[in-house]
Amino acid sequence: MNINRSAKNAYFISFLILLLIEISIATWIKDDFIRPYLGDFLVVILIYCFLMTVSNLSVHKALIAVLLFSFAVEFFQLINIVKVLQYQPPKVVMIVLGSSFSVLDLLAYTLGILFTAGIEIYRSSATSKT
Repeated sequence: MNINRSAKNAYFISFLILLLIEISIATWIKDDFIRPYLGDFLVVILIYCFLMTVSNLSVHKALIAVLLFSFAVEFFQLINIVKVLQYQPPKVVMIVLGSSFSVLDLLAYTLGILFTAGIEIYRSSATSKT
C-alpha cells in the first residue's frame, strides 16, 4: 500500500498542537500514567510531525526513523549514556534523554507510531477516494 504525504502545513500545525499538549503535561501533570505513558505516546507523534514538516521523507521512512530514534533514546537510558560518556549535558538534553529505562516506554512509542500509521493510512485512503 502506498501512503501519500499530505501538505506540510498540516504536519506543522499538528506539531504545534502536540508541543503545547506536551508542555502542558510536563508542566502541570504529576501522575503515574498521563505524564509517563501518554506523554511518550504523544512524543513520537510530535517528532513524526516535526520530521514531516522539515524533510521530504516518505511516510514509511519517517515512521521507522522516529521509532528507531525513540528506541535509541530509551536504550541510552538503559546504559546510562550520560555516565558512560562522563559528560553532564544541559538540562534540556537531560529532559529529552530521560533518566530511566522502561519496557512500557517502548510499548508507548510503538503504539504511538502504530496510531500515526493508522491515521496516515486513513488519510491516504480518504484522499484517494475523492
